[in-house]
Amino acid sequence: MKYAYITAVALAAMAFAAQAQTKIYRCGNTYTNSEAEAKAKGCKPLDGGNITVVEGLKPNGATRVATAPTQANGGPRVDSEEQKQRDNDARAILEAELKKAETRQAELVKEYNNGEPEKLGPEHKNHQKYVERTAELKASIARNENDIAGLKRELARINRQ
Repeated sequence: MKYAYITAVALAAMAFAAQAQTKIYRCGNTYTNSEAEAKAKGCKPLDGGNITVVEGLKPNGATRVATAPTQANGGPRVDSEEQKQRDNDARAILEAELKKAETRQAELVKEYNNGEPEKLGPEHKNHQKYVERTAELKASIARNENDIAGLKRELARINRQ
């Protein structure tokens, strides 16, 4: 009996909600459910599901708050001396990374030995391991060359500024 009462109340609520829906009209970028307003503006009726429109906040010039000047990316502006220091730090980091990458490149090229690296212990018995290691060395050399080229591009970009 209790469940029958709850079901009846739920059905009545759904029926009321279905009757409460009125025809919605679209007038450009605005919506209305007033038939008189829709006829006056020449709005088109919408078919389908329910429409929910949430209006955004309208800007008010009087409530603007003065803020510190910002760059195009949204960060605060930095004075020229501090920016020069940052550029110098970036340049030093890139130069150190470039030196490390060039050292690594020399080691890889030496180990690769023109495509014939020395065989390691288990590679004497298993030729496939030797082939795989040789291919990995070749790929490492190519990746490292790309890294070096990228670092050089970044250094050139910083030096132009």
